[in-house]
Amino acid sequence: MGHLTDEKKVRLREAKNNGFSDVQISHLLGLSEDEVRQLRTENGIVPVFKLVDTCAAEFEAFTPYYYSCYENPVLTIDKAGGVESTNDSEIRKSDNDTIIILGGGANRIGQGIEFDYCCCHAAFALRDAGYDTVMVNSNPETVSTDYDTSTRLYFEPLTYENVMNIIEIEKPIGVIVQFGGQTPLNLATRLEEAGAPIIGTSPASIDRTEDRKSFGAFLDELGIAQPEGGTATDFDEALQVARSIGFPVLVRPSFVLGGRAMEIVYEEESLKKYIVRAAEVSPGKPILIDRFLDGAIEVDVDAVCDGNDAVVGGIMEHIEQAGIHSGDSACVLPPRSLSAEILKEIRENTKKLALGLSVKGLMNVQYAVQYADEHPDGKLFVIEVNPRASRTVPFVSKATGVPLARLASLVMIGKSLKELGFTEEPEIDYYCVKEAVLPFIKFTNVDPLLGPEMRSTGEVMGISDDFGVAFAKSQAAAGQNLPSPPDDGSRRAAFLSVNNRHKDQLINLAQNLTDLGFVLICTEGTGEALREEGIESQFVYKVHEGRPNVVDLIKNRDIDLVINTPLGAASKFDETAIRRAALESGLPYVTTISAAEVTIQALRALGSEEIRKVRSIQEWHQSAS
Repeated sequence: MGHLTDEKKVRLREAKNNGFSDVQISHLLGLSEDEVRQLRTENGIVPVFKLVDTCAAEFEAFTPYYYSCYENPVLTIDKAGGVESTNDSEIRKSDNDTIIILGGGANRIGQGIEFDYCCCHAAFALRDAGYDTVMVNSNPETVSTDYDTSTRLYFEPLTYENVMNIIEIEKPIGVIVQFGGQTPLNLATRLEEAGAPIIGTSPASIDRTEDRKSFGAFLDELGIAQPEGGTATDFDEALQVARSIGFPVLVRPSFVLGGRAMEIVYEEESLKKYIVRAAEVSPGKPILIDRFLDGAIEVDVDAVCDGNDAVVGGIMEHIEQAGIHSGDSACVLPPRSLSAEILKEIRENTKKLALGLSVKGLMNVQYAVQYADEHPDGKLFVIEVNPRASRTVPFVSKATGVPLARLASLVMIGKSLKELGFTEEPEIDYYCVKEAVLPFIKFTNVDPLLGPEMRSTGEVMGISDDFGVAFAKSQAAAGQNLPSPPDDGSRRAAFLSVNNRHKDQLINLAQNLTDLGFVLICTEGTGEALREEGIESQFVYKVHEGRPNVVDLIKNRDIDLVINTPLGAASKFDETAIRRAALESGLPYVTTISAAEVTIQALRALGSEEIRKVRSIQEWHQSAS
């Protein structure tokens, strides 16, 4: 790019000192980000890394926290184009080889703290193996940024510019991108092209799972089924794909966090509106369109692969049916309703995928099992493959006692699964239920309805020999306090209103609630359906029909449980008001028919002695070994 005049050097240095990124400067100068970076380094305008003074200058600080600045940028460029540090850089390095771990950045809805767990276990494992571990993360409210987690920590944004600055100063033998979620993955290809030594699964394999055509061809080679689908960059292309596979379709942008902007679209007008929103979320990236597998059971699988062998870490069956984001859906390990044939196919397909993608480290696969007239025994589809850590890794590791992230990090530095003694899928003889913690109460006027876009901010776990007890414990931990049987013999009340597609399940739900001693409260249509089956219920007005209506009863605490599944656009106002009132009144509410069915099992468990038993997680692990 050439050397700048002294005046231009001063102006560029001043811009960097004032916090302008290379991307911002590139827009101002009409250059690419890479050209701005080259211009800076050729003219010696590179950052200096300073130690965070945790002792407020009272004593000398020894904490290994660093941040970059351009206040006194006196680093120089050697003949090979590398950065040489001077005494103005306060980094304290040892003679050990260094491995950089890229964290998840700021915690936000869609980017779970579960990825921070994986980063921490990687740092612990590699430090124990004799490496200097360098953590890059910009969030001080995480365990990965604790002073004793890694050898050195850089409080830097997870951008290409900042990460490359650290790589040039640290000169690591490896950079790990697969533990911090989508944020570092989006940097992987550029970092590799710039010469960063990415270890673990290659960025090419990661990109292959995001490229719909390439991934579809890969699945065809392996003989693994996936829902019909395609990609589009505008409305006309999207409409053509949707018409060819039929509505409803599941649409989402590519390369986004937590299913952001993912939707189930039922007709053409909604698709047109969606395309506009998706282009804003992920500009320049294709939109993915799949046939929506209505009523299917979703399954999450975590596995570890060393390039030669692949071992399943855990198979989790979702409680909510397809259409709910995996980060929001409750799930159970081990699966409770899948057949031995389906489980065998899941294990075989997972190993094929891991070895076919040359995975080195963790991999997550999301499957759907659909039961229909043409395949009553269930047909297995692959929904998504992520050759990286997933948000279910902490849950699986704690449920089974096998530290998957630790094993994966050791695989990345060349250890085999046989060396590590991990050659078989862990087996447990108890149920572990993961439940999402949802932040709806923090947001006014937000409908607490689950969907394909992730909304949870954390998760909890319930454990028991009995599934109903495990689910009840998970609900209590998530703040969903189910109504226990009253001591005085009085009856509880449940409001029941379900989608017309769930009328068959309605009768079974109503009968079970009645058997448990609940008085049923229903609007006219639901009450009529129950009367036809000989089940009594009390009538209540819809919100717009009169007073007292169902929201009034909820606010007056005359209802103890709300089961309300989506009824369609015409009922959206009533539904939102009902769910919001339950949330604000602290009443347990259920928004999916599958969750309602297992809630019945949990209600039964509340009266059992088993739910009062307490065992440590270590005791559970010992019982399974």
